[in-house]
Amino acid sequence: MTSRLALGLMATAMAAGLAAGTIVYVRRWRRKSPDEVERLRRLDLHRRGRITHGHIIDVLDTTVDSVPRMTIVYSYEVAGVSYEVGQDITLLPEVASRAHKLPGHDVLVKHDRKQPANSIVTCEDWSGITTLSD
Repeated sequence: MTSRLALGLMATAMAAGLAAGTIVYVRRWRRKSPDEVERLRRLDLHRRGRITHGHIIDVLDTTVDSVPRMTIVYSYEVAGVSYEVGQDITLLPEVASRAHKLPGHDVLVKHDRKQPANSIVTCEDWSGITTLSD
């Protein structure tokens, strides 16, 4: 009788270990890269963001973990509050290739109505940078 109980406990422990391993594997498999998280944020703001006017202040070339990055710095105002924000445009090659011509230009900014500091000036499906079409 004791060996049946031990065998049952061992089988239960093995099943629990297999289930835990499967959960860990699926969570790692589904984890999104930081670039994918940023892409999804941009598309969400494009879909539901409010539009206001802004101004491009600067374009910065930086290196993060030995990877070159390009950031566009812009300012805008919502409900009397001024915001100065940077958006990584490295993965938006159409904008990045012409970005150094942009400081000083006016743009359209899409921002989150509940968190106005969460904003974009461009994404994969939209651009508030009208000077790119010139």
